[in-house]
Amino acid sequence: MLEAPLSRNFSHCTFVLRGFPSLQKHRRLLALPFSASYLLVLLGNSLLVYVICSVERLHSPMYLLICTLCFVDILVVTTIIPNMLLGFLFDWNEISLVGCLTQMFFIHFLSSVESTLLLAMALDRYFAICRPLRYNEIINSSMLVRLVLFTLVRSVSVMATLVGLAGSLQFCGSNVIQHCYCDHMALVSLACDSTSRSSAAGLAVIICFVGADIPIIFFSYMKILSVVLRSAAAGEDSRKAFHTCSTHLIVMMCFYLVGSITFLSHNLNIPIPTDINNSMGLMYILFPATINPIIYGVRTKEIRDSFLRIFKNRAKKIMTAKVSSAGKEKS
Repeated sequence: MLEAPLSRNFSHCTFVLRGFPSLQKHRRLLALPFSASYLLVLLGNSLLVYVICSVERLHSPMYLLICTLCFVDILVVTTIIPNMLLGFLFDWNEISLVGCLTQMFFIHFLSSVESTLLLAMALDRYFAICRPLRYNEIINSSMLVRLVLFTLVRSVSVMATLVGLAGSLQFCGSNVIQHCYCDHMALVSLACDSTSRSSAAGLAVIICFVGADIPIIFFSYMKILSVVLRSAAAGEDSRKAFHTCSTHLIVMMCFYLVGSITFLSHNLNIPIPTDINNSMGLMYILFPATINPIIYGVRTKEIRDSFLRIFKNRAKKIMTAKVSSAGKEKS
């Protein structure tokens, strides 16, 4: 571990991840809640992906978007948590510059893909509820192909530029990254040359994704809510619609708000303690990934009914197999 300033002709090729520096003595205990969260993310999202893929009537655009969202949640959490747990449990905290930049790219790339999926889901519901006669005309297979191309072009180009600028910097001072993973500005803050281009790229990411996506998502849900509240005959339907839309918006705002604060804290010199910044950086990724299977799975009637049907069929097959095997033993 090298923390003393070195010559500008030297640049570190290896870094040390030090998340939650004030809790280093209790880092093995920190592994418990994060291990539990990781298992919940894997279980909940994998189950939702399995149900949607297994039931043919759920192969509509909305459910395919939910399925993709769950898959992205599994990938982005897996990019961070296993490596972080190895650091907590076995002190395997070192990471190469190439490994750090690779992790950084996939974290930010997958987060930007999630942002695009949330935008697509909001627009899907908007056309389904506010423009139902044009839904099949607009939301079709060709639209999904265009969405995939748009997501790849936007996310890959922006994040490749962000990571490329970070990788071009010289790191001749400390090689200790005060984070649990290779966060963009946590690495850039260690550079010993000008970081103005990297800081500008960080602001461009916020403008490109948060600034563009949030207004459209918010407008879509407000229009959905107004249409549903006007058309709902019963008060119970109105309350249910309001609760559903508000829950979706709260989860999305948590994702965007916390993510923006952690992303901009270095750029705007916001004095956030390192441990709190680490917690926020993990929360904006872990919280949506943990809660999405409940929001989009348990609380969605079609998915819930499909899961119960699959579970009952499996239980019936197991019971039938046990009865038939018991009958053979007796005979």
